Amino acid sequence: MTKDTLAVARATILTERDGLSALAESLDSRFTHAIDALEKVSTGGGRVIITGMGKSGHIARKIAATMASTGTPAQYVHPGEASHGDLGMITDRDAVIAMSNSGEAPELADIIAYTRRFSIPLIAVTSRPASTLAQHSDFVLQLPDAPEACPNGLAPTTSTTTTMAMGDAIAVALLDRKGLTPDQYRVFHPGGKLGQRLKYVSDLMDGPETLPLVHDTTTMDKALLVMTEKNLGCLVVENAQGKIVGIITDGDLKRHMSPTLLSKTAGELMTANPKTIAPKALAAEAVDMMLKRFKQPITSLLVMDGEQICGLIRLQACLQAGVI
Repeated sequence: MTKDTLAVARATILTERDGLSALAESLDSRFTHAIDALEKVSTGGGRVIITGMGKSGHIARKIAATMASTGTPAQYVHPGEASHGDLGMITDRDAVIAMSNSGEAPELADIIAYTRRFSIPLIAVTSRPASTLAQHSDFVLQLPDAPEACPNGLAPTTSTTTTMAMGDAIAVALLDRKGLTPDQYRVFHPGGKLGQRLKYVSDLMDGPETLPLVHDTTTMDKALLVMTEKNLGCLVVENAQGKIVGIITDGDLKRHMSPTLLSKTAGELMTANPKTIAPKALAAEAVDMMLKRFKQPITSLLVMDGEQICGLIRLQACLQAGVI
């Protein structure tokens, strides 16, 4: 008779959680020493080569991608293909992380031998410290000997989860060593949602040549012609000295609607001390400011570099670019 489906699912997750807890508690100076070696290789112009067979190979591919996207040059090498020429992808400037829960995957033999021949640092991620892989490695990052979540104790579940977590821990530890900033991270993620969120304000703003700029003494009959021509939904107001002193939005027009509107000056209608943001701020910060930081949401911010106006960033442009 089968067990309750939800009970099986919860038991699986809890078993894997216990494995992760055991992994976290087991980390010691061996992990730090391994990170030291990887950092030395990375800063010295080498790469981190990650390999594994079967499920471990799938995880190795993911960890290589994670490292590469967080500033650590990394590459996955299939152990089977390595035996047929791909060993040439590994140089004596690199380091190798070999992932194998048992530490006895026969496909790893040639990579192990190659690293020993050319003095390439080898880091084992395995649950068997007495395994062939561990015995021939420079560093052993031991996974907990935790039960698999599979009721037969056969399907890789807990072991693959802890292997993935160990790889993520390595990647994030290296990221921390590098002190990677959001700006640097942006270089590795120019596309997709992440890339859009890490765009600068200057990437999305309307430039100074497109601004609907009027003097504070300009009457609204003339100012509205500028507003219509530029079609940005607002007017930027400057004084006689060329200093930006205010902004006129649709909301300002509605609040001052009267028969005498067209004879009033821009200075009379404007909202003084308009909200601003720097051109090198992230566009995501601009969205946060417009939607959350004021009593009422606003739809645009002036982009200022000190007292110099650089442009205007609009909520609509941010949303169209996928910055949410």
